[in-house]
Amino acid sequence: MRSACLSLLLVSVCWALPFRQSGFMDFMMEDEPGSGLEPEPEVPVGRAPRVNMPPMGGPVQQVCPFRCQCHLRVVQCSDLGLKNVPEDISADTTLLDLQNNKITEIRENDLKGLKVLQTLILVNNKITTVHPKALIPLGKLQRLYLSKNMLKDMPANMPKSLQELRIHENEITKIKKATFQGMANMIVMELGSNPLSGAGIEAGAFSDLKRVSYIRISDTEISAIPKGLPTSLSELHLDGNKITKVQSESLKGLKNLAKLGLSYNQISMVENGTLAMVPHLREIHLDNNALTSVPPGLPEHKYIQVIYLHNNKIAAVGTEDFCPPGYNTKKAMYSGISLFSNPVTYWEIQPITFRCVFDRSAIQLGNYRKK
Repeated sequence: MRSACLSLLLVSVCWALPFRQSGFMDFMMEDEPGSGLEPEPEVPVGRAPRVNMPPMGGPVQQVCPFRCQCHLRVVQCSDLGLKNVPEDISADTTLLDLQNNKITEIRENDLKGLKVLQTLILVNNKITTVHPKALIPLGKLQRLYLSKNMLKDMPANMPKSLQELRIHENEITKIKKATFQGMANMIVMELGSNPLSGAGIEAGAFSDLKRVSYIRISDTEISAIPKGLPTSLSELHLDGNKITKVQSESLKGLKNLAKLGLSYNQISMVENGTLAMVPHLREIHLDNNALTSVPPGLPEHKYIQVIYLHNNKIAAVGTEDFCPPGYNTKKAMYSGISLFSNPVTYWEIQPITFRCVFDRSAIQLGNYRKK
């Protein structure tokens, strides 16, 4: 009797062994010579993916969409020529990679059930529409990458949990005020290379973005700095647009801004008092514009360290254009000033002009060549 009980106990323990999670690269060793494992038969095209069934009714392993690679909670289906979002995606997936396919639309039920998804990558597809209800189930989504598609409108009902949105290189012409309503968790936003017009961004469109620190709206058709930018911004990139002037009102309240990119615009004037609106600015790019003089307010600004002014129309540089009258009154010394490709004759600039520059190598001057 005791022997029979012992045998029964051993059998029960064998079936109750804990599940062992395979390593990420273990699947590559299954067909290795000497591995001791039989190669698994390929799944014929058109059939449902195989599901491994443990003996004695144990837990079923996760289903992985055909031709995709799955590990833990990551489902990678990139570069497969897919025309639709695959079916049978596990409900506990946290990262879904569908980039470099031929998906044309995100349908209403394509993402249904993915309640714990955190990252959705749809870069470089042919998406023209996202169903208004498609993103509603994604209550924990943090990163949404929709760059390099054919969207003409911003997706509706984006999750309030979203922290990073990259949707550059699409065909979006307008950003409405309600687009980002309630999205107080947003930190990074990339909207560049869309045909946004001068009035393409409605006033107050960014008013609910209380935490955003990085915005890029480069290579569009906007002709002015958008109004109502979040005060939390630390980086603002507006390069490659059609902005003609920088007014103090446009940067009002941006007390946390540390980097401002305005290269490759048509700026001919920076209004007096503009730099005072951004007291903690450390780097400003104004190269490749139409400035005829050094922007006012630099001597009084205590923190600017890098300023790019090359490829403008600056014909003269005064001894107090960059530094205050006295010595040791600027809290942060300049570490980079570029003035090359301007019509100013550099040998006429007085050396005292750069008395608050950290090192002589930080100054970039050069001859001006007429085009």
